[in-house]
Amino acid sequence: MPITRDLLIGGTDRPARGGRTTTVTTPHTGAVHATVAAAEPDDVTAAITAADNAFRDWAALSPFERRAIFLRAADLLEARTEQAVQTMAGEVGAAAGWAGFNVWLAANTLREAAAAITAPRGEVLTTQQPGILGLAVRQPVGVVAAFAPWNAPIILGIRALAAPLAAGNTVVLKPSEFAPLASGLFLADVLREAGLPDGVLNVITNDPADAPVIAETLIADDRVRAVNFTGSTAVGRIIGTLAAQHLKPAVLELGGKNSVIVLADADVDYAVTAAAFAMCNNVGQICMSADRLLVHESLAEEFTDKLAAAVEALPAGDPADPTTVIGPLMSPAAASRVAALVADAVTDGAKLVAGGGDPNGAHYPATLLTDVPAHARLHHTESFGPVCAIDTFETDDEAVDKANDTENGLSAGVITEDTSHGLRVAARLRTGIVHINDQTVMDEPQAPFGGFKSSGYGRFGGRWGIESFSNTRWLTMATDHARFPF
Repeated sequence: MPITRDLLIGGTDRPARGGRTTTVTTPHTGAVHATVAAAEPDDVTAAITAADNAFRDWAALSPFERRAIFLRAADLLEARTEQAVQTMAGEVGAAAGWAGFNVWLAANTLREAAAAITAPRGEVLTTQQPGILGLAVRQPVGVVAAFAPWNAPIILGIRALAAPLAAGNTVVLKPSEFAPLASGLFLADVLREAGLPDGVLNVITNDPADAPVIAETLIADDRVRAVNFTGSTAVGRIIGTLAAQHLKPAVLELGGKNSVIVLADADVDYAVTAAAFAMCNNVGQICMSADRLLVHESLAEEFTDKLAAAVEALPAGDPADPTTVIGPLMSPAAASRVAALVADAVTDGAKLVAGGGDPNGAHYPATLLTDVPAHARLHHTESFGPVCAIDTFETDDEAVDKANDTENGLSAGVITEDTSHGLRVAARLRTGIVHINDQTVMDEPQAPFGGFKSSGYGRFGGRWGIESFSNTRWLTMATDHARFPF
């Protein structure tokens, strides 16, 4: 039986005011997995009102009480791992291992946020005047509008709300239309059970066709004071523009065109294993997935042959099978899009060394190409599928130039047995994240996460996340009466 869920507004599950609903289908089978309420602008306004009404009490709640809620939520989330696995399989076709990792990282994100709640916040300032104590203090901004995507729904749903809530804000969360449970309502259930007060977190689900008006209504409301969005660069530009028009800060974590650079001193077998993971984890549907493999020409033939054999041997098929690595993409349309990028590249002169061909519903094989020309769409477009282009280089300068030849700047990996060599290369890459002797896909809740250029701006994670969703204020206290010139 499909799951049926309403909106969450002010601690109450309630249908959309217009009575409309929308369905979510399973990528692997096409069956209806859930029916959820389809919000309209009035519902968005009601959710903002609930968040605004809850803000004062939540911001004033003892930090130790807020921390206890986060810690309980982390434990409860882990206890619901099997439910999370089933939910992610039903909504986005996720393999069990990927879903389990989502739970593990999301639970630790909650624990990191709990630690941040009671961490020192602010500093003592020097002053020019005698008898003055100056302070820089951080305070919550108010209501935060949060947008969560479908590809890592539990990780990114929690990330969208954890830092804002930890900083003392309230949140209206708009989960992905394709994963409204995993990226929204399921997480809200966990936090409510952990004791989160009514109205502190509100969840608005919507029909995909209504996404623009829902987003605009949410961001335009004067009571919303900050925005965070994780998703495609194209939609991120719209969200960022709306936020700027209303003079609201935004944290945007957008797409990537990420490279793994394999230097001449790399261990080839290790590099092959790392590259296979970077391109195939969650079927390449991660913002940090490797789209490009830049390999020193002395290693290119061996690396290409071994990687082609490795990716073709990965188990593919039903995500419910615990051995599956290459499951379905988000939808048949997503698989068709990836297949078109590959077909266009081949037409333009690229060579297939593994995979390719026509999609099978939402399924598409792990695919490697060489000789992708610069004018091919795949050269600059994020594939968001299990597809990688292999290119070669002679010098570090050439590798850096090729890695930086993209509008994006999210993540990079530099594989080498000489960490000093790797550090010199990494310092020249224009990305927000670089991993030396590792690949591109990594996330830890205490680290600053975000990109440069068209990969967005602002940072999630650790104290940087708290800073993104709080205001800095200057306070002074005079210990003596001041002397004025008149």
